[in-house]
Amino acid sequence: MITVKNAKSYLKEKIAEDGNDIKKVWEIFKDFCKEPVEGEEDKEILFQCGVYDFTGEELFHFDFVRQFTVYEEEEYSHMEQLHCEFLFKPTDELRNFETSEWSMDYNDIDDFLNHIVTLKEFKTPLELKPIKSEIYQEEI
Repeated sequence: MITVKNAKSYLKEKIAEDGNDIKKVWEIFKDFCKEPVEGEEDKEILFQCGVYDFTGEELFHFDFVRQFTVYEEEEYSHMEQLHCEFLFKPTDELRNFETSEWSMDYNDIDDFLNHIVTLKEFKTPLELKPIKSEIYQEEI
């Protein structure tokens, strides 16, 4: 079974050499969103994008996220987010895109995933080549 501790390695193994292919990563991520993770009560999925300078350089961040709430002995401990992130040099068009969509705002995961693919903020970057892609997990 997938655990919070092995979620990143599990997803990386699934993605393997397709890490720079956004469309393939999205398909793998969608399947991953539906898989159970040990101790997970609710699936919390996020699609976010926008131009930010988190690294000191303005870049367009295009990010699929699965969030986990971690409990230790039935007590809340912390949250972790597993990111599949693609970075792009900002263009005039990309500068117009910023969104943050949570799955919890939809009836179910399929409604959420079906909505995401209709967004211009999602569709436009699919046709571009990222300068970098990264899969990472962090405590928030």
